[in-house]
Amino acid sequence: MKTHRQVKTSLFVWSTVALLLTCAGACTTTPSPERVKQQAEAKARQETAMRMWKERCATKAGVKIHRTVDNVDGIFLMKIRPDDIMNYGDQFKMDDPYGSDSTGDRYILNFLKGFYHQQSDKPIAAGSPPREGYRYVEAVDPKDGRQYRYTGRVEEPWQTDRAYLKGYTRFVFDKVPANGTHPRYGVTYDDISTQEEREYWIAGSSLRVIDLKTNEVIAERIGYMVDWAQGSTVGYRSPWLFAADNACPDFNSDNVRRDRKSVV
Repeated sequence: MKTHRQVKTSLFVWSTVALLLTCAGACTTTPSPERVKQQAEAKARQETAMRMWKERCATKAGVKIHRTVDNVDGIFLMKIRPDDIMNYGDQFKMDDPYGSDSTGDRYILNFLKGFYHQQSDKPIAAGSPPREGYRYVEAVDPKDGRQYRYTGRVEEPWQTDRAYLKGYTRFVFDKVPANGTHPRYGVTYDDISTQEEREYWIAGSSLRVIDLKTNEVIAERIGYMVDWAQGSTVGYRSPWLFAADNACPDFNSDNVRRDRKSVV
C-alpha cells in the first residue's frame, strides 16, 4: 500500500503531466478575454488564501504549554478519529483534515509506549519530542459506548507461524474494560475552521491536553493548512492531501521538546 507521501508524489507527477499536455494544445493561441479574466480571478483568490493562511500562522498557530506533569502512565482519548474514508477533497466537511493521517485503531496505537519505535528505525531528529508514549490509553468505543483500556506489546508471529519471515515483529494492543481509577488527563481534537477559511481552502485544527479534574487546558497545539491550488482536481489531484505541504506547524518539524514522562 502506498504511503500518503508516495500518493502525493504520484499525484504531483500526473498533475504536472496534465498541465503540460493542456498547455501544449492551448499555449499556441491567444487566450480569450474570458479566459484572461478567469486566470486573473484565480490568481487573486490564490493570493488572498495564502495571505490569510500566513496571517493565521503568524498570529494563531503553534504549541502552547501552560503546565507539564511528570510520571503520567496513561491518558484518556476524549475522541477517536473515525476510521472511515479519508477526506481528500470535501471543502466544507469540518473533520479536521490537519490531523486525518491517523484514524481508528492507529490513532490509539500512536499514543502507546513503543509503537513509534517499532514502526520506524529512523533516529528522532534533534529538538523533537522523544515519542515514548504511555503505558496505557483509555477511550470510549463508539460501537458500544463503553470505556476500555488499551495496552501495547510487540508480537513475534514468526516464532509459531512459518508463514512469517524469521525476526518479523508487529505491534498490537490488548483491550479490556476500563475498571477502577481512570486517567486524570485527556487529549481531544477539534476542527476550528470558519466558513470564510473553508471558502479559501484553509483548515484549522486544535489539539488539546486537558486536566479532567479541574477542566484546565494545560497544553494546546493550533495548526492551519491551505491548498494553494484552491481545490483544483487536475490530474486526479486531492486538495486536502496536497494542503499538508502548506501547514503550520510544519508536519516535518517539531522544535518543542518534552520531558520523557510528561503528559505534554
